[in-house]
Amino acid sequence: MMVPVRIPGRWHVPRGLRFRVTVAFALGSLALAAALAGGVYLAARHELLSQRERVLVEQSFVDARVVRDGLDRRQGVPDILGTVDRAPGSNVVLRTQGRWFGTSVALGPENLPRPLIGAVREGQPARQRVTVAGRPHLVVGLPLAGVNTLYFQAFPLEELDRTLRTLRNALAGGAIATAFVGGLLGLWVSGRVLRPLSQTTAAAERVAGGDLRTRVEVTDDPDLAPLAQSFNRMVDAVEQRIARERRLTSDVSHELRSPVAALQAAVRMMERRAGSLPAELSEPFAMLCSQVDRLRVLIEDLLELARADAGAEHLHLEPVRLDSLVERVVAEGPGTERCRLEVDPVMRTTALLVDPRRIERVLMNLIDNAHAYAGGARAVRVRTVGGMARIEVEDRGPGIPAAERDQIFQRFYRGHTATPRSDGGGGSGLGLALVAEQVRLHGGRVWVEDGEHRRGACFVVTLPWRTPGGS
Repeated sequence: MMVPVRIPGRWHVPRGLRFRVTVAFALGSLALAAALAGGVYLAARHELLSQRERVLVEQSFVDARVVRDGLDRRQGVPDILGTVDRAPGSNVVLRTQGRWFGTSVALGPENLPRPLIGAVREGQPARQRVTVAGRPHLVVGLPLAGVNTLYFQAFPLEELDRTLRTLRNALAGGAIATAFVGGLLGLWVSGRVLRPLSQTTAAAERVAGGDLRTRVEVTDDPDLAPLAQSFNRMVDAVEQRIARERRLTSDVSHELRSPVAALQAAVRMMERRAGSLPAELSEPFAMLCSQVDRLRVLIEDLLELARADAGAEHLHLEPVRLDSLVERVVAEGPGTERCRLEVDPVMRTTALLVDPRRIERVLMNLIDNAHAYAGGARAVRVRTVGGMARIEVEDRGPGIPAAERDQIFQRFYRGHTATPRSDGGGGSGLGLALVAEQVRLHGGRVWVEDGEHRRGACFVVTLPWRTPGGS
């Protein structure tokens, strides 16, 4: 499977459906506007040039007739050129009597195109657009029959060129503005189209977070209504299945509670006579006692989770000094001989409103978890951070991969890196789930991060700062 790699130093552009729709609208609008603008520009340019050329050609014929009449009367060429009523900025060049004459030193025979001169010499009127001194001109060439003269007149096209540039820039700006408006339209349309999908996505996230009462509103849209109906049916089915599983777990736990209690009573009675058992039965009997205790703890955990699922769990808040509670649990916990206890001074003088039984259970489960899977607890810290009470339990294990840090609080989940202790006492996979549930009831949070110096895992519990005085 190919995984997209993000190259460092480059901007990461999210290319979702809305982005693609917006870009498609913008590019489509730009292409359409550019095609229309190009067509308008070419048509306007052709029309303006054609019209301007017709006027200038007619003017050149009129001026050429004046020159021809002067030559017929044997007037001097300079005098004839002085009598020509030329258009502003235009210049005349003559080839007569074997010499070149002109009205301006800026325009001479060297500026005339050779193909144009050749066509006029062959007796054909011709015209051509050229650049003279960096300025566009239209040069009209006419043969003057009867006087053996070649007549050329150059007209400046700067005004027309400025007009065409202004038109081109206006059309280009209009195309860009159209593309921008098209992008905004695509953004709005994609938002309208994808809004139901966004609502469905948000509903799916709430369902994934455990809110199974979430439903999607069914609209009148024939294309979107089946999606909403299918989603709602799916959530109904999931809710019913989870409810059945919870009822099954609760019922089975209740049914097993009495037999296990009887079995435990019988085991306790036999323990009083353990000294009279044969040597070969001592180890199996000890294993039986251990497994009966584990079964009892498992059933109690399942019942507590079932009560939490049913909303039957309630807090019994009391003012408690967390430092004293933590010190007692650490002293009684397994594998805490080398555990370091760190308490902020403020925690030694402040009592918080918590349910002591549940918080004690949270700490005991975290310490048991460290003992069972991570070589024991390295440090337990009690402090206040950001207006919350914070309890940290750091273990001596290899740490927990980032990909598993959310999953380990799920029921019956076992981490891949967890190594049970060698005495055969493994967990049920419910301890951390119970921790998360108890902390949630208090309105707090629990998560896992790296320990100090990136050694081991550190489980962090935060609890609201509630004191008897309400501060």
